[in-house]
Amino acid sequence: MVAVPSRDHHAPTAGRPLFSTSFALTDLARVRNEVEVVSRRYGLDQDEIEDWVTAVNELLINVIRHGGGRGAIRLLLDDQLTCEVTDQGPGFDAAHYVARVERPPLSGAGGMGLWVVGQMTDYLFVGSGPQGTTIRIAARARG
Repeated sequence: MVAVPSRDHHAPTAGRPLFSTSFALTDLARVRNEVEVVSRRYGLDQDEIEDWVTAVNELLINVIRHGGGRGAIRLLLDDQLTCEVTDQGPGFDAAHYVARVERPPLSGAGGMGLWVVGQMTDYLFVGSGPQGTTIRIAARARG
């Protein structure tokens, strides 16, 4: 398991559920739209919303591409807006992708998505193993 706080060291806790659904490739547009709608209610400005939806979208795409093609997403609210995405894929060595400080090189196999997510959020946690992967992020908000 790897945790990389981007701006602070606050790990989000289980919060009040705001949205939860399973998804596959055909659901991406619907899920992105719902994430944006729900997130607008919790104090993020337009730039923060754009970063947040981009980060969440990257996690969804990673599930489709690397995590078995199906997953689940939950939006939660504690003192921060958080998102948890899970899959039942084969897992991966998260430290190789998450712990990077510098932007990784572009590659046809991927490898940049989690770095981008870490740049756009206040917190990034990855737990991954042979039973699947769980990624939790916290929205970056001003103040």
